[in-house]
Amino acid sequence: MATKSAKIDQKADLIWAIADKLTGVYKPHEYGEVILPLTVIRRFDCILSDTKDAVLEKYKEVKKLPMKDVLLRKASGFEFYNTSKYTFEKLMDDPDNIEANFKDYLNGFSENVSDIIEKFKFEGHITTMANKGILYIVLKEFTTERANLHPDIISNLEMGYIFEEIIRRFSEAHNEDAGQHYTPREVIQLMVNILFHDDNAILSGKNVVKTVYDPACGTGGMLSVAEEYLHSLNKKAEIVPLGQEINDQTFAICKADMLIKGNNADFIKDGNTLSDDQFTGQSFDYILSNPPFGREWKNEKTAIEKEAKLGFAGRFGAGLPAASDGQMLFLMTAIAKMKDISQGGSRIAIIHNGSPLFTGDAGSGPSDIRKYILENDLLEAIIALPNDLFYNTGIATYIWVLSNKKRGTVREGKVQLINANELYVKRRKALGNKRNDISEEQIAEITKIYFEIRTG
Repeated sequence: MATKSAKIDQKADLIWAIADKLTGVYKPHEYGEVILPLTVIRRFDCILSDTKDAVLEKYKEVKKLPMKDVLLRKASGFEFYNTSKYTFEKLMDDPDNIEANFKDYLNGFSENVSDIIEKFKFEGHITTMANKGILYIVLKEFTTERANLHPDIISNLEMGYIFEEIIRRFSEAHNEDAGQHYTPREVIQLMVNILFHDDNAILSGKNVVKTVYDPACGTGGMLSVAEEYLHSLNKKAEIVPLGQEINDQTFAICKADMLIKGNNADFIKDGNTLSDDQFTGQSFDYILSNPPFGREWKNEKTAIEKEAKLGFAGRFGAGLPAASDGQMLFLMTAIAKMKDISQGGSRIAIIHNGSPLFTGDAGSGPSDIRKYILENDLLEAIIALPNDLFYNTGIATYIWVLSNKKRGTVREGKVQLINANELYVKRRKALGNKRNDISEEQIAEITKIYFEIRTG
């Protein structure tokens, strides 16, 4: 599997350096509100550049036809297009009318891209930059080689890394919780290795369609790595990524990423998973997530308690955790989304801190949830990860692996505990609280320990 490269860091450095042009008009913690949407728009611009002329020709023919959307997508070669005569480069030809022309350019995008741009709440920034005389200067920086985001230069996977790296820097400048958006890719790779460890036979067949769901999907990093891994096992397999995300910016990036890759971007939903589940009644083959730690759910209390009264007809029949920490609500959401064993069953990999493992006396909500999981033999393993692995916390973290397919296997009636706390390499330079990495060799070692469980 691909790993993060110096090329990605360099490209992120160059794009982030464009923020220097915002100095004076914006404060450092506001830079990301401009740089993030412009990076996404520039990526679309570069992708569409090769078929731009063909789209404009087709638009002349079909602009009054009800089926124009289908025909223009076919002309662009993608599920999106832009019918404006402008590109980033052509905008440079008329500095005096940059605001009107740039808005014309943005209005030329297909509706699915317009929806993404709208989530960034970007229109006000265009006016601000125009009024302060920097819109042309900033857009010009995005036409330089430093901001060339053509797919021939930056792959889709690399682009995902760049988005996440810029978000991380933006979150640091904003003194925000970067970890809520960003899970280290080596942790995702470990989760994915374990999640699919025994499914090679299924995934090597023909006409395979598998669904992967993340109830707190952020920029879609987990979905992307899962998709990449499954395709490495079986290029002909159809992978359907689905997810929900509450933060507008990260939702927009995730949806853009899925659109660019040719996935169904409509399967990325916005909104609060805990109080407004966009996938009610649906179930999935694989579920993986890194839900927020220690975030209270008081604002969602009414909706959650209402659903809890439904018992196991809803997601929260096993019990409710303390209102100060909602991560076990995401765990129960994942369990509720498992396919029945008659449909092939499901597997889950989810990251938690120590709270779901240790808090709550007998008879409390957390205790009842753990009891339900163990009595139904859903828990395969808990893997203790090294400390200082995440950007926003140095505390102990764990991967919980769950499955409803244990019956009749060596895992039936057992829970495997893996202490991987010492399996890490020190980083030369810390990133926030992240001082350690898990190497490829250590990922392989942990996967091997997990895989080689034997009867006692």
